[in-house]
Amino acid sequence: MQTLEKILVDISNFLWGPPLLVLLFGMHLFLTIRLGFIQRYIFKGIKLSFERSKDAFGDITHFGALMTALAATIGTGNIVGVASAVALGGPGAVLWMWLTGVFGISTKYGEAVLSIKYRITNKNGQMSGGPMYVLEKGLKA
Repeated sequence: MQTLEKILVDISNFLWGPPLLVLLFGMHLFLTIRLGFIQRYIFKGIKLSFERSKDAFGDITHFGALMTALAATIGTGNIVGVASAVALGGPGAVLWMWLTGVFGISTKYGEAVLSIKYRITNKNGQMSGGPMYVLEKGLKA
C-alpha cells in the first residue's frame, strides 16, 4: 500500500509541476494569439457592461451577467490561493498571477462565447446555459 501511495505522490508532484504550468500558460497564449489579442477590448467590454439597453434580450442586465460571471470565476478559493502564493512565493508569484490573469482573459472569453452560443430557452421561458450545454450541444456528448 505504501508503494502505491509513493507512486501516486510522485505522479501528482510531476503533473502539478512544470507540465501543468506549461499547459495552462501555453493554452492562454495560444488562445490569445488565435483570438487576435482579445485583451485590447477589455475596456470596451467593461463600458458595455454598465450600459442599460431597453431592447436587450435575456433575463438579466449586462451588469448582472458580468457580476454573475465574476462571482463564478473569483471565489473564496482564489482569494486564499493568491494570499498563499504571495506568502510562499513572494513578489515573483504576483508577476506570474498578473501574466496568467491577462492572458487568461482569452480563455474566459472563449468559455463565455461557447456558453452563449449553446444556451437554450427552457420550458419556463428562461435562458439556460453553461458548460453542460456546451458539452451536450457543441460536442454532442
